[in-house]
Amino acid sequence: MGLTAGVLAVDAGNSKTDVAVVAHDGEVLATARGGGFRPPAVGVTAAVDALAETVAAALTAAGASGVAHVSACLANADLPVEEERLTAALAARGWGDTVEVRNDTFAVLRAGVTEPRGVAVVCGAGINCVGMRPDGRTARFPALGRVSGDWGGGWALAEEALWHAARAEDGRGPATALAGTLPAHFGLPDMPALIEALHLERLASRRRHELAPVLFATAAGGDPVAGAIVDRQADEVVSMAMVALTRLDLLAEETPVLLGGSVLAARHPRLDDRIRVLLAERAPKAVPRVVTAAPVLGAALLGLDHLTAPPNAQARLRAHYERGVVTARRGVHTTRPR
Repeated sequence: MGLTAGVLAVDAGNSKTDVAVVAHDGEVLATARGGGFRPPAVGVTAAVDALAETVAAALTAAGASGVAHVSACLANADLPVEEERLTAALAARGWGDTVEVRNDTFAVLRAGVTEPRGVAVVCGAGINCVGMRPDGRTARFPALGRVSGDWGGGWALAEEALWHAARAEDGRGPATALAGTLPAHFGLPDMPALIEALHLERLASRRRHELAPVLFATAAGGDPVAGAIVDRQADEVVSMAMVALTRLDLLAEETPVLLGGSVLAARHPRLDDRIRVLLAERAPKAVPRVVTAAPVLGAALLGLDHLTAPPNAQARLRAHYERGVVTARRGVHTTRPR
């Protein structure tokens, strides 16, 4: 029988999954990386089966038979009922004595703060926001897209850019350089050619996300239509952050507002500057900063929070990820010989 480790930390996104096995004292015993976690596409059972392979690799590398607590921050755990279903599915695997499932945005938040207190807005393919206080109170959104009132993220930005470019091309909307820069990205002469290529699937639908950086570049070049779309994204980020800060009574005290996800991490000057200006006006005590730490660190810290680990254990865990010193072996990383 192997040892019983402290925390099994899971950060599972749509495109990849990171797992870490952490001792009670904060030592990272092993890590592993797997594919995306997409229950809506493949079903809960198949998604957890795939996750189990990555977990097994990490536990084996750590020489652990199980853990005291499983801290899983999962994509597509957007509603409480989804968290409950995923908690039951992970508990049934018997990896740990206790299991807590949260939306993966909580991992970004916890990775960026020294205590479980603050707000995080994640803008990647989509957009989401969460907040938390040490007393356990949280603020969150369903984050299901337009049906739940959301706007933004790389996919929505690309769709909005295409909409404006198409209307500029046929005269229904104002002129915009997007009508030229979007098709040019794919080596096409104009918007009718791009519309046809997308409709007939000569260009895969998934490639639309490539247009978000084109939008930002066009905005940086001074195009007013592209600039207005970028400004709206900044407004949405700040709107979500303000609601979370208000719900948690954090407006009156200095509070970190973490910005994560590919769109915000890219630090596009117009987007970044507008977010900071608006936050300074509406929430002067908010302290915005971009999160660069690995989200799995956040999942692991949440696990140590659950175990009431001492500060030195959390510091040791964070130092490991800040050093980034691991030995790679067949997709599994371990910090000590087995």
